[in-house]
Amino acid sequence: MKAIYVSLLAVAGILSAGAVQADEALAKAKNCMACHNLDKKVVGPAYKEVAKKYSAKDEAKLVEKVLKGGKGSWGEVPMPPNAAVKPEEAAKLVKWILSLK
Repeated sequence: MKAIYVSLLAVAGILSAGAVQADEALAKAKNCMACHNLDKKVVGPAYKEVAKKYSAKDEAKLVEKVLKGGKGSWGEVPMPPNAAVKPEEAAKLVKWILSLK
């Protein structure tokens, strides 16, 4: 019984790690990583800093920023809208970013 439980935990860990990598791949594919990085500021803030600043209650606002752009939250440089990202992809990216706490 213990072996089954440990196996299930291992599978869950592998699946969740795969989802994180898949979302990072989506960020790269949609050119988000040209301005952002996981743990250091590039043009825009590091994703881990975004995760510290916001919570799940901010998801809709962040999805809107990905789709339409924004300015003023992280300094003077505006974030342009990302027309290559579909709304469902933006939601997936935001959930991934917020999971990086």
